[in-house]
Amino acid sequence: DEVNMVYSMYDRMIVGGVMPKAETLRLEAIDPLKATYFTTRREIGVFNVGEGEGVVKVGEESFTLGFKEALYIGSGDRDVLFESKDPQHPAKFYFNSTCAHTSYPCRKVTKQDAICAHMGSLEMSNERNINKMLVNQVLPTCQLQMGITELKPGSVWNTMPAHIHMRRMEAYFYYKVPEGQKILHIMGEPQETRPIWMNNEQAVISPQWSVHCAAGTSNYTFIWGMAGENLVYTDMQLAPIPTLE
Repeated sequence: DEVNMVYSMYDRMIVGGVMPKAETLRLEAIDPLKATYFTTRREIGVFNVGEGEGVVKVGEESFTLGFKEALYIGSGDRDVLFESKDPQHPAKFYFNSTCAHTSYPCRKVTKQDAICAHMGSLEMSNERNINKMLVNQVLPTCQLQMGITELKPGSVWNTMPAHIHMRRMEAYFYYKVPEGQKILHIMGEPQETRPIWMNNEQAVISPQWSVHCAAGTSNYTFIWGMAGENLVYTDMQLAPIPTLE
């Protein structure tokens, strides 16, 4: 029954979580936005990462989200409300929000709507499906791009080879990390990387100049969200594995 968020100066992205149980929660316009509504000048991507179904109400519209289903919310002056259908099995909403220059329609997106890219191999410990869900090939957005990467059993590495994209920042939210396991997230400049140990349902922000890759002590799932100058998914500068330090 709380809304929690972090306002980043990197492309002004907001990373947050909402877990309604007994209450309906309103997404308030925090002070840095200087706006009447959270969505006055912002777009939002919402994913349900909980086992229970949830409902997101955007003005007069209402959307039911099941596990791993997403909702794009365009900018505009209206309330955004979150609730769970069953308080005993609450929904858990993870969201990214970025500045928006125009208003696009709200739309629910499922994995069946996604563009799925199968990458890696079990031999390289990085076999995974990248589900591009809130991306411009699926629906129009201003700058927000989001999706789900699912690692196959026996695979632990994501985003290999590592890369940076100087025209975009990125946030990773790790979940479905088994009890007692952790993720070793790596970021920093390619020749001066730094590790961060991540727990289940934690997020990390990677600036434009930082690589982002990780290995887990088990397979896991994560949501990636990007914001910046362009919407081209492949716009990146690779950091070949032998060059990493």
